[in-house]
Amino acid sequence: MMATVQLSIADPVYAEDLRAALSRSGPWNVELVDRPHQYEPSVLVLDEGTFAQLLHRVENPERVVLITRQEPELLAQAWEAGIVSVISSDDPLATVLLAIMAASLRIAKAPTMPVPSVISPNPAVSPARLSPENQISRSKRCKTR
Repeated sequence: MMATVQLSIADPVYAEDLRAALSRSGPWNVELVDRPHQYEPSVLVLDEGTFAQLLHRVENPERVVLITRQEPELLAQAWEAGIVSVISSDDPLATVLLAIMAASLRIAKAPTMPVPSVISPNPAVSPARLSPENQISRSKRCKTR
């Protein structure tokens, strides 16, 4: 199965290098986009400019790989948006590829159906009581002589 990766990176040289690295590393369908299509089941690789355009409202942030400068304010914004993979713009492409692969695995593990709530729609069921004849007897002493 070929996973889709949407690259929304302003630097065309970096985006092309990353696209080429993805093409060599596995069966990826790589799309270069100005603005990511958040409702498609794909990994989104964003730079800080695209992240700012999304107004920090990212659907399914576990599938996002954010490439940004390691500044506390930017990292805090990514954290608040729920983004799991934040990569430094100085990191090698191999590190970015690993983050993309991890995001792809998180998508594959994500449930396709909505996760049921903690509150069950079924009435509470109390455990069956033991009848007096089936109760556990007291422990017996063991003679050692």
